[in-house]
Amino acid sequence: MDLLTLARGPILQWALVIFVIGTVWRLAGILLLRRKPDYTEPRSTHTWRGAANLIVKRTVPKREFAAQTAFGNTIGYVFHIGLAIVVFGFVPHILFIKSLTGLSWPGLPSSIVYVVGALTVAALVAALVRRISNPVMRLISNADDYFSWAVTITPVITGLMAAAHWGGPYPTILAIHVLSVCLLLAWLPFGKLMHTFLVFIARGTTGALFARKGAST
Repeated sequence: MDLLTLARGPILQWALVIFVIGTVWRLAGILLLRRKPDYTEPRSTHTWRGAANLIVKRTVPKREFAAQTAFGNTIGYVFHIGLAIVVFGFVPHILFIKSLTGLSWPGLPSSIVYVVGALTVAALVAALVRRISNPVMRLISNADDYFSWAVTITPVITGLMAAAHWGGPYPTILAIHVLSVCLLLAWLPFGKLMHTFLVFIARGTTGALFARKGAST
């Protein structure tokens, strides 16, 4: 069994199993937590509006801090949107998702995905430089932040290398790309990358609690 067959076969299968079980376990552990009953009189019963309101508001930068946070917000949006386009817009990725779920949709031209992938790598590098050079961010960063950054950027770089047939024999580079994706999938439920699933749950829950108390978000 060669490396590519091994990566596409048992390693990918185990990575998907770990990803699914780990994600369900994390979500269940959070959503099924017992909460203390709140006996206070609610100021509003439209908590879903508060949830939706905070999700939208936290997605858009505050106008008062726009100048100070412009760089961080820009690179954050670039690499998050870029990752989404690369994962869900590249035809081979869509075919892979279809093989797992049966879902399919039209893909983007490969040239566009390649450009977006390069911009995503640049934004991720800029994000790392910002984290290292900013004293406050460097102080609050831990191993999870750096490892999560590494397992996020590696599939993008190796994917671009495979697409360009650069860096070695194509089957070898493709195998490395698949292995890097497997590592990302296996790590995602257990590190800070879990915010992929938790970000809107956390914001919605906070917004609903604020709305119940009549607090403005």
